[in-house]
Formats: sequence, structure tokens, C-alpha cells
Amino acid sequence: MSNTEPNTNHKWWNEAVIYQIYPRSFQDSNGDGEGDLKGITSRLEYVRDLGVDAIWLSPFYTSPNKDGGYDIADPRNVDPRFGTIADAKELFEKAHSLGLRVLVDIVPNHFSTEHVWFKEALNSPAGSAARNRFHFYDGKDANTPPNNWISLFGGPSWTQVSDGQWYLHLFDSSQPDLNWENPEVMADFEKTIRFWLDLGADGFRIDVAHGLAKEDLHTDHYDPQGLSDALRLDVLMEVERRNSYLAKIPFFDRDGVHEIYKEWRKIFDSYGDRDIMAVAEVWVHPPKRATLYVRPDELHQFFNFDVMNAPFDSKYLYKIISDMLQLVKEQSAWPTWCLSNHDSERVASRIGADAARAMALFIFGLPGSAYVFNGQELGLPSGEMADSDRQDPIYFRTNGTQMGRDGARVPLPWSGEKAPFGFTIGKPWLPLQDSWKEFTVEAEDRDPDSSLNLYRKALKIRKEQIVGSGEITWTNTDGLLSYKRGKIEVIINISDSAKPISGKVLLSSRPVTDLLPPATAVWLLA
Repeated sequence: MSNTEPNTNHKWWNEAVIYQIYPRSFQDSNGDGEGDLKGITSRLEYVRDLGVDAIWLSPFYTSPNKDGGYDIADPRNVDPRFGTIADAKELFEKAHSLGLRVLVDIVPNHFSTEHVWFKEALNSPAGSAARNRFHFYDGKDANTPPNNWISLFGGPSWTQVSDGQWYLHLFDSSQPDLNWENPEVMADFEKTIRFWLDLGADGFRIDVAHGLAKEDLHTDHYDPQGLSDALRLDVLMEVERRNSYLAKIPFFDRDGVHEIYKEWRKIFDSYGDRDIMAVAEVWVHPPKRATLYVRPDELHQFFNFDVMNAPFDSKYLYKIISDMLQLVKEQSAWPTWCLSNHDSERVASRIGADAARAMALFIFGLPGSAYVFNGQELGLPSGEMADSDRQDPIYFRTNGTQMGRDGARVPLPWSGEKAPFGFTIGKPWLPLQDSWKEFTVEAEDRDPDSSLNLYRKALKIRKEQIVGSGEITWTNTDGLLSYKRGKIEVIINISDSAKPISGKVLLSSRPVTDLLPPATAVWLLA
């Protein structure tokens, strides 16, 4: 079977490799134990030398930090823990000088309770214009919220205020959902979009892009806890069960969201030849629904989480990848591929270190953009820590029954033999394990067979010999999943035994002979 690339004018982001930086965990420049913008700027040569095309910065805006910065109090300013507006501009300028584009997070589903709008809402009466910027409603009775929805972070998705009304928060109670039927909300986000584009950003990653339009706010769900779990990337769930929940969600993927992005697209296009790009975090089912977000007058890309959550199974991987290639082709769009992010268990922990290396080679050969989460290139597993060190609100809102996302957010190890491995001279905000000395950039840099050097080699070959190739042709036999793209054949062994291969080896995730070991991928010159 073959899949062809979409027929569209080539843009920088069509087949870019984009490196996600979680600012708090990347590099600390001032010894306070938290990463910051100056720290990122100091490490940009490392990012460039990895071979990526762009960086994506998770939030660094003014925030009380109840949810890792995704609770934003001022979306047009830098939180002092990360630096200043001048530091952000310096970061953008240096990235550009190194040939790197910059995407920044934008969080349109909610603000922080510390945002001036919400403070105004609390000091205003029911039915006021200030409250209409959010979702304030009377309850079913004095002690019962409008519906039984469960927050994605655990517990009710409604919080009662002093006058008896309730406000909606699909995440933490510190993150009240915005009412996108209010034109003030659209106008304010246009200001935010233009602010960061004018400062030098090249585009946006849109958080919870499918969540802005709401329906049935007074209707109970038949299994609110099951739905909440299904919407969490860090909660394991059988695929079909998860998909059954995702098929209809009253607060996600409603048709009204598309009118919002049509307006945003007009803003992006007004910047002319700068090729502004926006990638949407969409978590929907069936996958065809996601392609609606990349129609020609809406956004440019959406995250495809199917591979990130897929079992290490050849038939399953073939189906979800080939299906996605066909779906985006129908919209003349390009796919995205990712194995980890700040909300999920690190891929090396989820499927194993060898399989993680193999899957990286496998997706790097595919048409479309690849997103790499900082530390993924080092083969980092999810961090372990005492419960007393955890900070994720999920852990606290579920009374410790769910560990949350802290493990994926442990700071990067850069150098040395002991924690914190050059990340900070202070106490890191999340602990690094002493066992991570083998994962430092310093250690892996001098090891030709390290995960880091595998990524460097792969991205170099990808750019020189794979990007821009034409038709992709698949083979799926005897536990081997393979495809040919241009002059390169990509093969991954997902069986339990070594399999014979033939051809000139350009790169492999582990040493190979004429046999391809299990959990190993290889690039052959076809």
C-alpha cells in the first residue's frame, strides 16, 4: 500500500522537527532551582546542533504556577521566575540568528483566578458583564453544581463562590474556563497573538484547542469519571474504551470552535511572508474530526497523539499511521508525529529504552513534522520522586491515586557525576536522580552509540536524504513494519525474535548485522 504526500505549497513547517522546551526544567541561569529564559538562550547552540528546525516554548507568562504555568494571570508578560520581556526578545533573536524558529504556547481555554478579569468577576454580581467572560451559573440547588462533570485533574469541574453561583473549570479550580461566546474574549486574544508575533515569535502551540466551545452545561454525563480519565494522556486505558468516551464530549470538539480559528487564521495571514504557523492540541475521536482543524482557512497542524499512546504492535502502528497520512492528505495538510510531551509518561518508560530509540527512527522517516520533547533525545525515563516532592495538582486533587505529570517534567541533566548535573547550582524544583549520570549531555556527547548521537545522525540524514521524498510504500510482514520513502527503506522489528534484513545500513537504533534484533529500527539505502 502507498501513501503520497499532500499536494500543497511547501512551507517551513511541513516537515520540520520541532523541539519542545519546558522552560522550568531546561536550564537555570540564576541558581534559584528553576529554569528560565536566559538559561534557554545559553543552550540554544545545543538545540541547533541537535538538528531541529524550531523550538516550542511551554508557558513562561505571569502565573501563580498552580498548573505549571498553564494558569495564566497575564498572557502578555513574562513571569519574573523566568525573566523579562527583554529576555524573551533576546531569546527569539538568538534563536533566529541560529536558524531556529520559535513557537510559543497560547492557552485560550482558561485564565488563572489571579487574572484581573476573574478578580473583577468575583467582585461583580450574578449576570454582570464581568461574569459573562467566564461560565458562571446557578446550581441545581444551593449545594449542587449545574452538572456532574469531573475535572480532568480530579474532583468536580465546578467551584462555588460566596454568593452561591458556580464557575466552570475543566482543569484546576485556579483555571476558570473562558466564555468564547463573549466578543471581549476574542478581542483580548487577538491582542495576545499580535503581541508575541510583533515581539518575534513565529507561531503558536494552542493548548486545549478543542475546548473553547461548550454545550449542554446543565446536562449530566453518564460516567463523568471515566470521561475525565479518557481525556488524560497520562492515564492508561484500553484503546476502544477510550475512544468510546471520546466520541462525544459536551465540552470538547464542538463545531463552534472552528469559527474562532477562522478568525485567528486571518490574524496569522495578515503577517504576510513570515509564514506564521499554529499547531493545535486536539484530543478527539474519530481522528477524522481532527482534520477539521487544518482546513485551508483554519490552523496549520494538529498534534496526532495516536502514536504516542499506541501499543508497540506492528499491525496497530501501521493502521493508525497509514490512516493519518490519508486523512491529512484529504485536507492537503501535513501530519505530525510525537512520542512524548510534558503531559505524558516519557516514551522510554512507557515502551522501554530500546523500543523508544527504534520508534524515533521510525517516525523521523515519515512525511510531516516530528515533535521532540526536551530530554527525549537523551533517552530519559520518567523521573522518580518521593510523594513529598510532587507538585502536579492532579496528584493532590485525586488524593494521590494518580501520580500526575511531574515525572515527565524533571529537569534535564547536562553534566557532571551527581545531581543536579549542571541544571542549577541551587536546589532543583523537582529532584534529579544520581543514577542519571549516564544520561547527561556531557556523557552522551562522548559516546558515539548514545541516544543523543543517534538523534543527531538521524536528523542530519533526514534533512539531507528524506525530507521532500515522494511516495511512501508500506510492507507489514512477520513482525516487521517497513516503508520506503525515496531512496531510504525504514524497518522496525516489533516481534520477539531477530529477523533477516539486506541492504546498506545508513543508521540503526542498535547494532545490527544481517539480522535485525527485536525492538530495533534500521534505515537502509534502498
